[in-house]
Amino acid sequence: MEEDHSRREGNGFEIEDDDKEHSVSMLREPFLVRNIKNNTSQIAIVGANTCPIESLDYEIADNELFKQDWRSRKKVEIYQYVVLKWTLALLIGLGTGLVGFFNNLAVENIAGFKLLLTNNLMLENKYYQAFATYAGCNVVLAIAAAALCAYVAPAAAGSGIPEVKAYLNGVDAPSILAPATLFVKIFGSIFGVAAGFVVGKEGPMVHTGACIASLLGQGGSRKYHLTWKWLRYFKNDRDRRDLVTCGSAAGVAAAFRAPVGGVLFALEEAASWWRSALLWRTFFTTAVVAVVLRGLIDFCRSGKCGLFGQGGLIMFDVNSRKAFYSTPDLLAVVFLGVIGGVFGSLYNYCVVKVLRTYSLINERGPSFKILLVIVISLLTSCCSYGLPWLSKCIPCPPHLAEKCPTEGRSGNFKNFQCPPNHYNDLASLVFNTNDDAIRNLFTSGSEKEFHLSTLMVFFFAIYCLGIVTYGIAVPSGLFIPVILAGASYGRLTGTMLGPLSNLDAGPCALLGAASFLGGTMRMTVSLCVILLELTNDLLMLPLMMLVLLISKTVADCFNKGIYDQMVRMKGFPYMEAHAEPYMRHLVASDVVSGPLVSFSGIEKVGNLMHALKVTGHNGFPVIGEPPCSDAPELCGLVLRSHLLVLLRGKKFTKQRVKTGSGIMKSFKAHDFAKAGSGKGVKLEDLEITEEEMEMYVDLHPITNTSPYTVVETMSLAKAAVLFRELGLRHLCVVPKTPGRPPIVGILTRHDFTPDHILGLYPHIKPHK
Repeated sequence: MEEDHSRREGNGFEIEDDDKEHSVSMLREPFLVRNIKNNTSQIAIVGANTCPIESLDYEIADNELFKQDWRSRKKVEIYQYVVLKWTLALLIGLGTGLVGFFNNLAVENIAGFKLLLTNNLMLENKYYQAFATYAGCNVVLAIAAAALCAYVAPAAAGSGIPEVKAYLNGVDAPSILAPATLFVKIFGSIFGVAAGFVVGKEGPMVHTGACIASLLGQGGSRKYHLTWKWLRYFKNDRDRRDLVTCGSAAGVAAAFRAPVGGVLFALEEAASWWRSALLWRTFFTTAVVAVVLRGLIDFCRSGKCGLFGQGGLIMFDVNSRKAFYSTPDLLAVVFLGVIGGVFGSLYNYCVVKVLRTYSLINERGPSFKILLVIVISLLTSCCSYGLPWLSKCIPCPPHLAEKCPTEGRSGNFKNFQCPPNHYNDLASLVFNTNDDAIRNLFTSGSEKEFHLSTLMVFFFAIYCLGIVTYGIAVPSGLFIPVILAGASYGRLTGTMLGPLSNLDAGPCALLGAASFLGGTMRMTVSLCVILLELTNDLLMLPLMMLVLLISKTVADCFNKGIYDQMVRMKGFPYMEAHAEPYMRHLVASDVVSGPLVSFSGIEKVGNLMHALKVTGHNGFPVIGEPPCSDAPELCGLVLRSHLLVLLRGKKFTKQRVKTGSGIMKSFKAHDFAKAGSGKGVKLEDLEITEEEMEMYVDLHPITNTSPYTVVETMSLAKAAVLFRELGLRHLCVVPKTPGRPPIVGILTRHDFTPDHILGLYPHIKPHK
């Protein structure tokens, strides 16, 4: 047992109650006695490094100290707690809205300056200098983003949505919500998007909102003298989870300017636990984001924000002006849904394959991460600058409201290398910012503005570039590449079906984007509302609902959504809302491992220190024994963090007697509250003498006297659903028959993972 623990701890892994006593199922294996050990460990990939992970403890500690704290709270303190909840929600909305605006402002100005500089050189027929300037600016910005991710915060790479989703499911991986991650996520996203990569800032904004919420929910800081008494109420995982949920919704609201869509995104995709009170608070947070963005965007319309300021809360205005749809229109929508499902599932498959390849490169060190980013940057620059040369120059249409060719960076009529009064349609898509390219594709009433060959080349380029770009060491979102690719084949379909359908090319592009989003991310309600808020086209609601349902259904036949695959690939032990079918053939006692480490109600200090040193358990059962009780009984569960605080206080006795009243006077409930990330009492901080090792300490005041328990014969599937729905970290398994030890073992998140269960029972065939 000790050898097994030392092997794991030598690898730097933290084990959460993984070794527990296994009890045999009396009905099926009455004569086989086994002692199962978990040989797998809980690690996850954060950045390019494997890190130990723990579970979050959402259960309310029901011990004497916390009961006394609740009883002593006055009514005014309860009101303070409620007011502070709403105040933090307000601050999350303000902070995320400001960051979202700053992100847009910086990207538009940096990318706009880069494109204007390149265009000016091209107007002077200095094409080689223009390319060198364009590619050079992209590489410099890409290196800045990659260096931040490689050296400062590797956890900031990627979109961050899988990490937030895992956190809200109860998985606590190091650094995913740290202040350094927040800093790199903001500036790395700005540099990455401005560098011309086929990535979006929407996924990183979700992670940014969650980081802001986590930072505000740390419960104060002694280092920065933020030790206000009210803040200690939030030193628990339960309240922090609610704040991070508000932060993720605020991130979507700031990225898409879609407050209702943000709430639905948090409900449908991010959060694993939901309740009506959280709905109100999340809605309030996203409303604050909308107000902040509205005020700042109105300020920028006066021209004080450089190249930014033409947008509003509605980013892409699409007006179909048609409330009636014919049969060919519905057939076109069905076709787009099927195509989106097929392309979306293929996109997910390719992204996962590319990520596995990139992980081998990224593991070799920061320099290889940066080198990979430079290669992808040069590839993207060559495509953006080189592809428009394949397109023919088109004469400007007469009687246009806007100037042709367009001057500056935005607009559909890019001059590029064409003579006066001609434009390059492909340049307006690839040699542009991502937001402007989407705006061009969604433009209505101009079917002949883009040739079919242009749309096909653009779709192929964006589809492939989106696949090879996701996974490099820059903050990168998937929403924008998917919208671009979907809008291109949607507009292509609308243009081809023009004589047969009443749908305009712009609404068809919107439906194509919806179909591809549904095929990759497998969200329906939240995507529908986000796209409606983005485009201000409520008449498209029935068709958008139809195309999302079809694309999700088709794609589900091939694989899972991209974020589900990312969570699995990163190694997060995510608890699904449903139990796997093979769990129905097992009972709770079939997967608990042993031997079990437990304590007496009044335990010797030396035994506590030894158990804490040789195990990585985060929870220990407390067994009441004579003279404290007539027979052995389960008193409850004590947490590792609480034991460390108790041992640091050194309220020991030489005799084995109850000293609960003295401990209650010496400690307060907030002494045992969960510290912020990376803080709290460590085992190495304790200085226990040899004399104190022989003394005793009463564990009753800090023991959770009402832990959740299940009988050993309960179906494992039923136990898994119970574990997930209640947001538990420990689930005690008790014997069915009397006369045995009062506890069989403890189930943790790790015991429900397929790797662990199928490792114990390799003959079980999981359903695909």
